[in-house]
Amino acid sequence: MIPFRQFFSRVVVSLEFTHARKNKVGILYSICNQFCHSVYSPELPDWFLNPKANNLDPNSISDDEFVLPDKLVALNPKKDNDITWDDGSTTDFYAEINEIAQILSSNVGSPESVLLSLRRCSIKVSDGLVNKVLCRFSNDWMCAFGFFMWARAGMQPGYNLSPESYNTMVDILGKFKQFDLMWGLISEMAKIGGLVSLETMKKAMRRLAGAGWWIETINAFMEIERFGVKRDTLAMNVLLDTLCKERSVRRAHEVFVEMKGKIPPDGTTFNCLIHGWCKARKLDRVHETLKEMQELGFAPCVIAYTSLIEAYCLDKNFAMVISILEEMQKKGCAPNVITYTIIMHSLGKTNQTKEALRIYKKMKTEGIVPDTSCYNSLIYTLGRAGGLSDAYNLFDEMNEKKIAPDTRTYNTLISITCDHGEITNALKLLAKMSEENLCKHETRTYFPILKFCCKMGWAKIILFLLGHMFRRDISLDLGTYTLLINRLCRNGYLAQSCMFFEEMVLKGLVPKEDTYNRLIESLERKEMDEAKKNVEELMTNAQNMKGFRNLASNMSKS
Repeated sequence: MIPFRQFFSRVVVSLEFTHARKNKVGILYSICNQFCHSVYSPELPDWFLNPKANNLDPNSISDDEFVLPDKLVALNPKKDNDITWDDGSTTDFYAEINEIAQILSSNVGSPESVLLSLRRCSIKVSDGLVNKVLCRFSNDWMCAFGFFMWARAGMQPGYNLSPESYNTMVDILGKFKQFDLMWGLISEMAKIGGLVSLETMKKAMRRLAGAGWWIETINAFMEIERFGVKRDTLAMNVLLDTLCKERSVRRAHEVFVEMKGKIPPDGTTFNCLIHGWCKARKLDRVHETLKEMQELGFAPCVIAYTSLIEAYCLDKNFAMVISILEEMQKKGCAPNVITYTIIMHSLGKTNQTKEALRIYKKMKTEGIVPDTSCYNSLIYTLGRAGGLSDAYNLFDEMNEKKIAPDTRTYNTLISITCDHGEITNALKLLAKMSEENLCKHETRTYFPILKFCCKMGWAKIILFLLGHMFRRDISLDLGTYTLLINRLCRNGYLAQSCMFFEEMVLKGLVPKEDTYNRLIESLERKEMDEAKKNVEELMTNAQNMKGFRNLASNMSKS
C-alpha cells in the first residue's frame, strides 16, 4: 500500500486544474432575500453567485407562469441569530460556516489548495462546525478533505477532531473511491489511538464492497485487529451483511465457511446469509442455510421468514408468500409489520392494489399496528394506482394517529403529487416538511419538483429550490447535476448548463457521455465556440481524473 503522505502529494500534483477558477465573490444574498431567505452555500455555480454578470439578475428573468404558494414564500428558515448550539451560544455560527464555504468554493483545484487557503482563516474550530462543513461538502471530496486536513492540523491548542468527524471523512473518501487516502486516514486514526471503531471499519468495508473491491473488503475484516478492533461475531456479521447487500453472497458464504471454526456464528449470521441468498434468488441455498441454522440450534425467526417472503415477492409468487405466512403461524412465529409491509409494497408495484389493501386489513385484524413504513407503502401503492386523494387521506390519518411521517413519507407523497401534475401541492408539502422541521431533507425530496420545473422552464422556481436546498446543506449529486444540465440545455439556458457542467467537474464528478454530447451539440448549433471549447476541456479533465483514480486503484491492489 502506498504511504499516505506520498500518495497525497501525487493527488495534489495530478488534480490541479490548469483552468482552476479565480476567486469569486458572489452576490447571493440579494437573490436569496428574494427567493428563500437563504445564506451562502458552496454548491452554487457562478451563474447563481454572479447573476448580473451572467444575465440572470432575478429582476431581469422574465416572469414564470407559475407563482409560489404564499406559505412557501413566507417560510423563513431560522436566521443566524435564532440558532442555539450545544454550548448555548447563538450565532455567528452560520456566518463562520459561510466564510469557510466561500474559501472552499474558490479553491477546489486540489485538497492542498484548500488547505493553504484556510491557513489564513482564524475561525475557531468546533465539532459542530466540522460536522456541518463536512455535511455540506459531502459530494465534494477535495473540498471536504482539504478542510478536514486544516481542522486536524492542530491550529488551535486543545482541540482534537471527534471520532464522528474522522468517520465522516473516511466515508466521504470511500464514496469517491479515494481508497489510499481513506486507508491512510484510518492508519493515522489507529496511531492516535482510540479513534478506529467497528463503525469506522463498517464504513470502509461498505465503500470497498460498493466499488466491487471484494478481496480488499474481506482483507479489511481479516486485518481489523491491526486497527484495534476485535475480530469477533459482531464484526463478522458486519462483513457478511456488507457483502450480501452488495450482491456478493457467494463470497460472504465462503468467509462464513472459513471462519465458522474460529468465530462462533449466531442467529444474525444466518439471517445475513439467508437475506443474501434471497436477494440472489437462490432459494435452494436459502433452504440449505435454514437447515444448517436449525442443526446448530438456531430457530428461524421472523427476520429469516421475512427475507424468504421478500424473495418470493420479487418472483411475484404470491401463492408461496401465503404458504409461508401459514407456516409461520403454525410454528408460532407471527409475521410483523415489516413482513406485511413488504408484501403490500410488492403487490402495489404489480398494480394489485385490492390485494395490497386486503393484506393491510388482515394485518390490522391480527392486532398489528401499522408504522410509518407501512403507511409509506400504502401511500405509494394508492398514489401509483391513481388514488392521489386516498394517499393524502392516509397522510392525514398518520397525523391523527400520532404516527410521525419521515423523510420517505414526504419524498413519496411529493413524487406522486408531481406525477399527477399538482406542483402547487408538492411545494406546499415541502413547506410543511420545512416548517415542522421533523424530517431531514435530501436530494430525492427536491428531485421530482426540480424535474417538473425544468420541464416547464420555470427558472425562478428552480432558483428558489436551489436556495432552499443549499440552506439545508444538501449537496447536489451526479443525478441532480445531470437533470439540471439536460433540462436547462433543452430549454435554451446553455450558459447556465455550462456553469453547472463546470461546477460538477470541479467537484470531481464525471459527467455522463450523453449529457456531454447533448451540451456540445447544442453549443455547436448556437455557434458558441468558446463555451464549447471550455466544456471539451472540462470533460478531458474529468476523464483524466477518472483515469488517475483507476490507476491509483490498480497501484494499491498491486
